[in-house]
Amino acid sequence: MESKEQQTKEQAIARWIGRTGLPLTTIEDEDFVQMMEIVDRRLAIPKKTKISNLIETQYEHERQKFKQRLAAARRVSIGLDLWTKKGLTASFLAISACYFCVEQIKPAHILLALEQVAHPHTALSIKACVDECIQEWAIPKEKILTVITDNGSNMVAAFKNTTAEETSSEADSPGSETAMESDSEIDDQRYHHVDMEMARTPCVVHTIQLVVHMLQKETTVKRVLDKARSVVKLFRKSSVATQRLLDQCGVIVVNDCPTRWSSTFNMVTRLLTVKDTVCQITNDMGWDSLLTSEWQKLSSLRDLLLPFAEHTKTLQSDTTSMSLVVPALFDLLSHLADFAENSRYRDLATLAEKMRSNLNLRFACLLDPTDEKFSPLAAAACFVNPTVCEILVNVDVADGNIQELLKQAEDYVVKCTFLPHTRQEDHQSDDDAEEVIEEPEPAPSSKQPVFRFLSKCRTTRPKQKTSTTSVRQQIIKYKEELSHPITEDTGTDFWLEKSDSFYHSLKPFALDLLAMPASQAFAERVFSITGDLTRGRRNRGRVSLERSAFLKMNRNK
Repeated sequence: MESKEQQTKEQAIARWIGRTGLPLTTIEDEDFVQMMEIVDRRLAIPKKTKISNLIETQYEHERQKFKQRLAAARRVSIGLDLWTKKGLTASFLAISACYFCVEQIKPAHILLALEQVAHPHTALSIKACVDECIQEWAIPKEKILTVITDNGSNMVAAFKNTTAEETSSEADSPGSETAMESDSEIDDQRYHHVDMEMARTPCVVHTIQLVVHMLQKETTVKRVLDKARSVVKLFRKSSVATQRLLDQCGVIVVNDCPTRWSSTFNMVTRLLTVKDTVCQITNDMGWDSLLTSEWQKLSSLRDLLLPFAEHTKTLQSDTTSMSLVVPALFDLLSHLADFAENSRYRDLATLAEKMRSNLNLRFACLLDPTDEKFSPLAAAACFVNPTVCEILVNVDVADGNIQELLKQAEDYVVKCTFLPHTRQEDHQSDDDAEEVIEEPEPAPSSKQPVFRFLSKCRTTRPKQKTSTTSVRQQIIKYKEELSHPITEDTGTDFWLEKSDSFYHSLKPFALDLLAMPASQAFAERVFSITGDLTRGRRNRGRVSLERSAFLKMNRNK
């Protein structure tokens, strides 16, 4: 029993060292040894060699566990992101995988690899890393639904069948390593296309932030924001003003950062929250502050940015957010149209119109079936999510082409769920019979996500023309169920309760689609811990870096 207890405690120490990336010499530190003697005198502190072996054993065990789960997964979405350290001394490529875990019966998102890459970060070098990773993890390319990346030119060029809307320098995402190198000379080979045989989907959240950054190009809006930044800067440099603000409000003003999502909105919101106190302190300190009209304009600007911040927060989740992309984008389009029509500030109304046009342009690959780079993946994910599909079916958004979008989504689901041995039989059934089904109006559901700007655009549901094939029969039945109140909290819960015998094709594919993320935020979050793991004396710890990141990001999964 004592030996077993000793092993358990040694495993716990190894897990702690492995996940935090602390040096192995930590267990030999005098203070650590004294602390452990107080906690448990019976514990024999293991040597660093043993801890190193235990960490490696845990690492290999975790890798083997996830390999087995990936082998059982039906479809996988890959996420990529590049990060460069300050000083450009090292760069890393994070590769993640999102899938519906059959063993745990829930969506999962894990870190596959954290590769150090040398400059320049060409499309070929990215291709080599991704190829090596999927081969090491034994993921067939046929399983990969899509690869989600930012809009950096090298990421776009790494995939032949790209769905990104542009490859210009403007499309470089905020915070990506491509944007940080925009001023340097880069080898033309970086932009050469390579055939990856995998479709690419642009990170929705990054692309939304590119639309939001248009406010920096509107002169009158930028003038107000610059003045707000100057006030924030005065407070951030004055300990006296900051202390007074803390004493009276309990919070301080925050800076905005162009590489951080929704940072301008957060700065404006915080400034408006402490407006009265800020005005009083600036007056006492003899500083210039915003005029009354500028405070009012700042408030209107916050109203313009609020829905973008809300949807950004929703769409940056690690799983189950791809199905929310299409209604979220239409919600933003409706919001911008309403704002442009009702705003009393002409420049903000003009800005809203420009943002609406830019949003349509950047997301044509997801919203416009006539676009040459259109991908029905996001629409299909929305289609199989009953908690949001009903919203799209019953709205009429100008220039939205909703019905054609849903038709493309349905055709994509049918195409992907057809089994090879049933295709001939299904095509024969298509020729033999077709029927027209008039579907009843679905009842409202209290479990549906809120897209308030679409609520005014509801319309009647047209007749749907469907074939009598096996897969289409499942879709017809699914549509009929939409007419009843949805009691499940999520689309995943809805499908898990459905019969495997009837929905034998649609259910597995729906669960795979619903597991997909809308962004590569998970891969980007890897670098939040990577930055800590590469500071100070751990700067050269290349061998343990990937292992520590892997153990920490994939814990409790």
